[in-house]
Amino acid sequence: MIDHDSVYDGLVDADGHGQWAFGTSFDEPLAGVDTTVPDDVDPHDLAVYCLMLGDDALIAAQRLAEWSTRAPELEEEVALANIGLDLLGQARLLLARAAAADGAVVPALGATSPVPDEDALAFFRDERDFRNVRLVELDNGDFAVTVVRLLAFATARLALFDALRGSRDPVLAAVAAKGVKELTYHRDYAARWVVTLAQGTDESRRRTEAAIARVWPYVPELFEPAAEEGALAAVGIGVDPSSLRPEFDAVMELTFGAAGLPVPGPPAVARVGGRAGRQGLHTEELSRILAEMQSVARAHPDGTW
Repeated sequence: MIDHDSVYDGLVDADGHGQWAFGTSFDEPLAGVDTTVPDDVDPHDLAVYCLMLGDDALIAAQRLAEWSTRAPELEEEVALANIGLDLLGQARLLLARAAAADGAVVPALGATSPVPDEDALAFFRDERDFRNVRLVELDNGDFAVTVVRLLAFATARLALFDALRGSRDPVLAAVAAKGVKELTYHRDYAARWVVTLAQGTDESRRRTEAAIARVWPYVPELFEPAAEEGALAAVGIGVDPSSLRPEFDAVMELTFGAAGLPVPGPPAVARVGGRAGRQGLHTEELSRILAEMQSVARAHPDGTW
């Protein structure tokens, strides 16, 4: 007999089949969506491209989550948490699309595993299999570092998603259409804070300048195309990120001009053997992020509730 007065009723799986304990939702993220890959598109390229964009959002969301209970004001704590949730939603859809395009990218957990594909990609890949840019891995530092990092990331991602609304892939187009609204807020939130801090006290300006010096060497990687990006751009699925740099620079000129700051330039963080985040080469910070993010799921890979 079901006790309808119990507040725990909604947590019980009514069909008797246990749900994985650490999933983001009980619903299929791409239910009802045509995930067929066009004949002229390499499924693996599409999967890797979705991993790139999904991993960017996933790691950025994890960093923002670290501000919970630590933000300078309650209002900013809520704002950062909401931005993180927006990015987590994008990550889930993009990782699910990657798995649907090419199941070979999903870690093998066994036929009876209760773990959904998008969660397997989030919790059971190793560091070298992540394809995010190194910018999103940077430690939060102080509030200035976080908002400067968010400004750079959100501005570049907004330009990308605006272009991806015309993608031939219906999933990418749909994620981009929704994401443009979210990222517009993310960018504007960060820009307002950069201007406020730069125009505030001597100390807040000093911290803003230090944050820019910390973050900006990682910006060029946002616009360096990986092989998969070039191939997909050629068939109308993806976007060559190098084409987005002028829009990014225009936004930065306006923002830094309002802040009374010089527009930052080189140097950029070097690649190693021609590799960077898109090729699985990361900063030491990513291993720490994954250790925290993945620890419980890896300790209980078959956990259900």
